[in-house]
Amino acid sequence: MIVITGSAGFIASYLVDHLNALGHTNLVLVDDFTKLEKKENWKNTQFTSKIERSEFIDWFKTHTNEVEFVFHLGARTDTTEKDVAILEQLNLSYTKSIWNVCTDHSIPLVYASSAATYGLGEYGYEDNNDVIPNLKPLNPYGISKNEFDKWAIQQTDTPPFWAGLKFFNVYGPKEYHKGRMASVVFHTHHQIKEKGHMQLFRSHNPDYKDGEQLRDFVYVKDVAKVCEFLMQNQEHSGIYNLGSGKARTFLDLASLTFQALGLEPSISFIDTPIDIRDKYQYFTEANMSKLLGLGYPHTFYSLEDGIADYVKNYLETR
Repeated sequence: MIVITGSAGFIASYLVDHLNALGHTNLVLVDDFTKLEKKENWKNTQFTSKIERSEFIDWFKTHTNEVEFVFHLGARTDTTEKDVAILEQLNLSYTKSIWNVCTDHSIPLVYASSAATYGLGEYGYEDNNDVIPNLKPLNPYGISKNEFDKWAIQQTDTPPFWAGLKFFNVYGPKEYHKGRMASVVFHTHHQIKEKGHMQLFRSHNPDYKDGEQLRDFVYVKDVAKVCEFLMQNQEHSGIYNLGSGKARTFLDLASLTFQALGLEPSISFIDTPIDIRDKYQYFTEANMSKLLGLGYPHTFYSLEDGIADYVKNYLETR
């Protein structure tokens, strides 16, 4: 069986669909399934078992002989979360428990890290173990992810294969439940349908014009393909960036959403909310050489192709 935690959420639920399409149906889905707004993400998938997050560790310890691989993608992903205790429990302690069971029973593991660990990019965006202890994340969420990465690279007892994936700005189908944390593509489509225009955050950094903040946007379909690749190629454990490798502006993102709808862009700017203004990343760009060096064979979606597919084949069909 293949375990997928966070499977009612965005990235993990798309991974379930991807694995189903490849013929993998012997899946164990793990999440807090009491959140009914996420039911659309898993109700039509094929799986063997559905286990509540709170019960999973005990279940895992008694079913290790049946589990062949673990994708631990579940986490508290809200970058505005201030409750350090929740982040400590879900993003650190829970992940360590999964790591330890995988180690004790020789089960390979892929877990979700985050580009939020890079902070302002003072040390660049290279997935180098030597850099990880020095990184300065901008919020408690990023700190929790980096703390686990730091812990992982210090371990001498490890799963037979493990990979931590530093997700950059992922967008695509199955993020419908994420509210404020959904991608700008999702919000642009919603605002166009509701108001006919899009409001982006104004720049509060003199080095960047309004809308020209740069992020590495990666399509969720590419994320799923990388996860599949690592499951099939368990040779080099470590922490890997997972972005497109190309930074693009938020203006590009919004304009391409209008273009996918056959509309002329209508974009204005509003102040970045106070609660995230001083913790805002103005530039991210994944150095992808480490992952590509493993022989990853697929070309990543361009922003143009990814947004066109997402808008036309998903957002417009809901």
